[in-house]
Amino acid sequence: MSLRLLPRMLNYVDEVARSGSIQGAARVLSISASAIDRQILMLEDELGAPLFERQAGGMRLSPAGELMVALARRWRRDAHRVASEIEQLKGVHQGFLHLAAMDSHANGFLPSFVERLTREHPRVRVEIDIVSTDQAERALTDGEADFVAAFNLKASREIHLVWSADLPLGCIVAPGHPLASSESLTLKQAAAYPLALQSRALMIRRYLESRHGWLFSDGEPPVATNSLQLLKRLVSAGTHVAFTSELDAAPEILDGRLKFIPLQGRDLSAQTVAVAVSARRPLSRIARIVADILAEEVQASLDAVRAFRALPPQ
Repeated sequence: MSLRLLPRMLNYVDEVARSGSIQGAARVLSISASAIDRQILMLEDELGAPLFERQAGGMRLSPAGELMVALARRWRRDAHRVASEIEQLKGVHQGFLHLAAMDSHANGFLPSFVERLTREHPRVRVEIDIVSTDQAERALTDGEADFVAAFNLKASREIHLVWSADLPLGCIVAPGHPLASSESLTLKQAAAYPLALQSRALMIRRYLESRHGWLFSDGEPPVATNSLQLLKRLVSAGTHVAFTSELDAAPEILDGRLKFIPLQGRDLSAQTVAVAVSARRPLSRIARIVADILAEEVQASLDAVRAFRALPPQ
């Protein structure tokens, strides 16, 4: 239903942008390349501006083309949403939802969330993008995502928090690391060892720089990355320590590959994790159900890792 609601010209422009060529778009859409080219030329003539730069290596979007592609993708998302809401009016729990989540969630609670959603609501389709917190917030406010799971989001006129929880800052180390037997640590104690830190694309790095700048007084840390998966691999190898939350490292804590040690200090602030939706757009019934399921799965992940950490040492 929703694809047929998308104007043909917009669909052609979007697919050429995705494929990088008219021939590639023609193969995907099962339409002749000449028909697509003709429609794009007609639209360019109507707009009075080129949508693509026609190059030997393919089609490159012009600034006007980027605006048209953004319009096409907004239109498609809105069409999906309308189709979903019409089905719900008929009493059918189905629809298409777009979730933006963090890199650390990919091997954390997201698999169990998807499994539960498939089991309980098999007619709901969900598209999941792995993004930074900044990108998640933009996706929500721009209408590109129906809901997000992200760190350090704050409620505002544009963002409504469905659920949130505090995430005290800690240090993760390998089980054989000299710090592994510690009950708690200060930042200075942990920083005496080689650090693997998040890049500035991530909120925790910006927090550390703004509140604990002395960590960087000797220059950049030995390793900085925007991939939490790489960071955890370095820590589990025993060569580095890292600052993060127990939620970020929940799978590795539960299977014994990492130890989480709380950080102590009056000047330390907890992060937060939240499931959020747009405060400006009405939330469909199925979207609210799915957002609640996501929040329950995040809470379950937190409960599991905290219960595990509370067990007496073996």
